[in-house]
Amino acid sequence: MEKHRCGWCIGDALYENYHDFEWGVPVFDDDTLFEFLILETFQAGLSWITILRKRENFRKAFDNFDYKKIATYQQDKIDSLLQDAGIIRNKLKIQATITNAKAFMEVQKEFGSFSKYSWAFVDGKPIKNSLKTHKEAVATTSISDALSKDLKKRGFKFVGSTVIYAHMQATGMVNDHEVGCFRYNEV
Repeated sequence: MEKHRCGWCIGDALYENYHDFEWGVPVFDDDTLFEFLILETFQAGLSWITILRKRENFRKAFDNFDYKKIATYQQDKIDSLLQDAGIIRNKLKIQATITNAKAFMEVQKEFGSFSKYSWAFVDGKPIKNSLKTHKEAVATTSISDALSKDLKKRGFKFVGSTVIYAHMQATGMVNDHEVGCFRYNEV
C-alpha cells in the first residue's frame, strides 16, 4: 500500500527520502542544528531540492559542518570554496557561514547549547499545526520573526524569518506535515 506523503515532496526519490526520515523530526543536537542552519542559509532564494542534491558536496566542502573549524576559515579557504562547483558559490553566503559559526559558539557559551537557546522559542516542544495540504503552510510566524530578530541581534547573517521558519520546520520545532501524511503523528 502506498504511503500518503505531503504533496511538496512527491515524485522525487531524494525529496521523498528526506521527507520520510528527516523533515520535521525534532533535532536537539547542536551539530545537526548547525548543519541545517547552514543549508537553510544557502537555500535562501533557491529551491530546497537544489540544496539537498548538493548536500554531500556541502558536507565535504565545509569540513562536515564542523562549526569550530568553519569559524577559523581564512581567505584561502574562502577562495577555495568560491571555486567549488559542487556547492552554491555565493561569496556573501560563504562569509555568512563563517560569521554564523562564530555566533553559534557564542550562543552555546551563553545558553549551554544552541539547542537550549532555539528550542526555548517554542517552549521546548514542537508546535503541531493541522495542514490539510502543504499549500496551507505559512512562510513565517511571529515565533520565526522573534527568533530571526534575536539571531540577527547576535550577529547571525542570512537568517530572515522565512529562512528561520524553514529551519524550524526541518528541525521539528514545527510539525507542518499534512494531517493525512503518514509522518504527521510519527514526529
